[in-house]
Amino acid sequence: MRPGGRGAVVVVLIELIACAGPAGLRHRVERGESLYRIAKAYGVTPEELARVNGIRDTGRIEVGQVIVVPRARRALPVGVITPESARGDRPAPPELPRGPSPFVWPVEAGVVTSPFGPRGDTHHDGIDIGSREGAPVRAARAGRVLYSDHLRGYGNLIIVAHDDGYATVYAHNRENRARPGAEVRQGDVIALVGQSGKTSGPNLHFEVRKDNIARNPLFYLPALPAGGAAYRRVDVVEGGHG
Repeated sequence: MRPGGRGAVVVVLIELIACAGPAGLRHRVERGESLYRIAKAYGVTPEELARVNGIRDTGRIEVGQVIVVPRARRALPVGVITPESARGDRPAPPELPRGPSPFVWPVEAGVVTSPFGPRGDTHHDGIDIGSREGAPVRAARAGRVLYSDHLRGYGNLIIVAHDDGYATVYAHNRENRARPGAEVRQGDVIALVGQSGKTSGPNLHFEVRKDNIARNPLFYLPALPAGGAAYRRVDVVEGGHG
């Protein structure tokens, strides 16, 4: 049989099937990853990963260990998608980015429907802002698009990297309008509000990360002006950073 013919195609297909396996994709653990972070990135539960892989202690996995992820079809950059941890304390002034308006609200009108913090047995790493379907989602700060794709759970997701170790996350979008590697200015439309992924209605899941640690976005967003037309419908449940 000639090289590159049908036989070669069959061999490639067999190798791909072996790599994915009958139960899903095989993910090799990188430094800094945990079972929780891997599960969150792939949209499964840590308990399911532990059961499928025969892991008794979910707090102990090793770098280089291979984890079978059920129903996954492609490898994901876990370290980019999920934060290492979360902190709910107010940042000290030296930690805040410089400038008169380092961050702006990513949607012009909406209601904070879910705050940052514990949510049952998990942690909500951002805030959810309910808004109308198709409303523009704007970059909260100038930066470079680090990730733009569809993920189970998050739906259509965009991550923008900024100066000083900051990044912002925009999820459940109806449509992503910024591609990986694109440079965006503060206020540029990068997506449209939607309800993709695991959500109960049109909203934007928004995160602020510092050195890949999730922080409460309300401590970084500007305080809302009294009677301001652009943000008057946003219900801020905690004091914002003014």
